Amino acid sequence: MSTPNTALRAARNARLMSQDDLARALRDAGCVSATKRLVQRWESGTTTHPRPTHARALERVMGLPIETLGFGTVMAGRALGGEDDGSHEVESEIGAVAAVHVRGLPRGTGSYSGIWVSRYEYYSSGREATFKAAHYVVILQHDDRLTVRSLPGSAPSSLQMDLSLEGNVATGTWHEHTAPEGYYRGAHYHGAIQLLIELTGRRMAGKWVGFGKGFNVNVGPWELVLQDPSTSKSAVDAYNRPVE
Repeated sequence: MSTPNTALRAARNARLMSQDDLARALRDAGCVSATKRLVQRWESGTTTHPRPTHARALERVMGLPIETLGFGTVMAGRALGGEDDGSHEVESEIGAVAAVHVRGLPRGTGSYSGIWVSRYEYYSSGREATFKAAHYVVILQHDDRLTVRSLPGSAPSSLQMDLSLEGNVATGTWHEHTAPEGYYRGAHYHGAIQLLIELTGRRMAGKWVGFGKGFNVNVGPWELVLQDPSTSKSAVDAYNRPVE
């Protein structure tokens, strides 16, 4: 009997997505063969080894390494017919089985995948004070795009960013869902961000901008510092804790 993939189901539910929603998001991310039936096969445990194109699309949509989504290895492409994931695409991959162990390349190669610590400052007009917030986040790089997603155990709020790279500049958007029991009572905030990447590739620093309750535009500092270039399950588990 197949073992259900509860990790993928939990990640989908946490994003308030139906199976149809996930399939649609995967198609938008370039996985044209994604269907609700494929998502069902993954979540039921019928398919435990996604194809490389499916794995990459899942990482883009979920913003998490494939290992933390309940999968083990990624099967290389096979001829048409007989695919265990219900797709009908041919993909040329080197090797018979590619183990998904999404590990950041050396910093000099321009890959920024890994686990980083995110810190930013903001001013609370209601409390008339400046506060700092910190999360451990997973960064995954796909070409010139970075997806940034916070680890749930690192802070009461959840954080995500979607960034585009141009040279040593990362530009994009941020979104934070504040803690339901915190001062902001589960409010959603979002805005824009631009970061300069140091030549070492181990730190990004810049400014965020976003609107406040009184239709005022706020701005503040934000930095990301590399902690571990690995995004393996063991690395993710190690940093799924409050930031010290």
